[in-house]
Amino acid sequence: MTEERDENKLIAERRAKLNNLRSVANPLFPNDFKPKALASQLERSYSVATKQDLEALQYKTSVAGRVMRNRGSFIVIQDRSGTIQLYVTKHSRAFVKNLDLGDIIGVEGYLRRSSRGDLYVEIETFTLLTKSLRPLPDKFHGLADREMRYRQRYLDLIVNSDVRSSFRTRSKIISHIRHVLNNENFLEVETPMLHPVPGGAAARPFITHHNAMASDMYLRIAPELYLKRLVVGGFERVYEINRSFRNEGLSTRHNPEFTMLEFYQTYADYNDLMTFTERLLGGIAREVLGSDRVINTKRDENGNKLGEVEYDFSKPFRRLSLLNSILLFNPAISYDELLNLELARQVAADLGIIVDGDWGVGKLQIEIFEKTVEHRLEQPTFVTHYPIEVSPLARRSDANPSVTDRFELFIGGREVANGFSELNDPEDQVDRFNAQLNQKKSGDEEAMYFDKDYIKALEYGMPPTAGEGIGIDRLVMLFTDASSIRDVLLFPHMKPE
Repeated sequence: MTEERDENKLIAERRAKLNNLRSVANPLFPNDFKPKALASQLERSYSVATKQDLEALQYKTSVAGRVMRNRGSFIVIQDRSGTIQLYVTKHSRAFVKNLDLGDIIGVEGYLRRSSRGDLYVEIETFTLLTKSLRPLPDKFHGLADREMRYRQRYLDLIVNSDVRSSFRTRSKIISHIRHVLNNENFLEVETPMLHPVPGGAAARPFITHHNAMASDMYLRIAPELYLKRLVVGGFERVYEINRSFRNEGLSTRHNPEFTMLEFYQTYADYNDLMTFTERLLGGIAREVLGSDRVINTKRDENGNKLGEVEYDFSKPFRRLSLLNSILLFNPAISYDELLNLELARQVAADLGIIVDGDWGVGKLQIEIFEKTVEHRLEQPTFVTHYPIEVSPLARRSDANPSVTDRFELFIGGREVANGFSELNDPEDQVDRFNAQLNQKKSGDEEAMYFDKDYIKALEYGMPPTAGEGIGIDRLVMLFTDASSIRDVLLFPHMKPE
């Protein structure tokens, strides 16, 4: 309560200053100041200029930004590129004295260097551009409360430079992905976010209602079925960086609204996509981060640091079939136990998995994998040959019709990508959709719906195709060493206060 009273007092003082300014300032919030330079530009352009060089040069410039520190003779402002010092001259003292941390100002003056070697602008003319009515967090303790950081991301961005850096990295990653795909002759498209029939993933959708059409609609859980309609239509390489929505719980890896890349390439198979994915991620590491090696911090459930792990993106990733990955990490389980329905049920039950009586052996295998293997796949690993039962849109393997030509990529114990050779046999797809409907009738809320129009599209003929989805948020977590998906979302979903 004391902190709240203190903050209210500071806000009242700032409002009083604003009211005083209203009677003398015209306009109060001016919009005609145009800074000539950014802080980082000045630092970069004059990095080797000495104190004497700048005095001889007599270079006048103007900068604008938020007041972050007041050191008496110097104040520090922050713009989008960084910070720069301003020297408080005699005629600007009264102006600076009335400033509060957080105020946004514009100044013009000569560029100088202090005897300590710091670059600064000597204030000659000055303008208050925006009055900040709320105090910034304490400069020594910063904004440490994670929940407040997520709820007030604007404040988080003001005071935490590493947070701003992470989101710039996110933007660069997406730009790099777009650049690579465009250079590979992929066409970027946009598909609907409101679907009459949800599809493209096993997930529970959000439901809304369209009044004019008097029908329920679903927020997109994946763009897959629409993108493959475009493949049928002749767009042989197509991609979308999309926002998708799944009505699921919140966790360090899940947010109801997330960003995903999906791309489809004709006359390619899942092996081609694994090779492409290695190249894509390696390119992100080199071009965005400047190194093939990426270091992540390992933490326990309470956030305590356990050590570091290094990922090398210069070499091919490990490839394991789903069954072999289970056997590798579970030496007590035999191959025969994973293939026999009753034995697999017993193995799952022994592992503490609550087994549904309608599950087939493929579903049991994936549950055992998720329980015992997924979180242990630290180094980049492609897990391949997923069962038909859990892969309703993937092509059957010619060598083993009970599994599909599908992979998932795991890094740091997290699923990062999912890809497969696409099922383009419409009659097989009908059978798979019907199997999903049966699962839905048995209570599986994440089972897929039957999309009749998608079947009609397949009946016109889709060429051999491979497709992949990459979770952008989890990818950014990897490349920014973030422990929670909320750290890479500007506005993560939060429970109401």
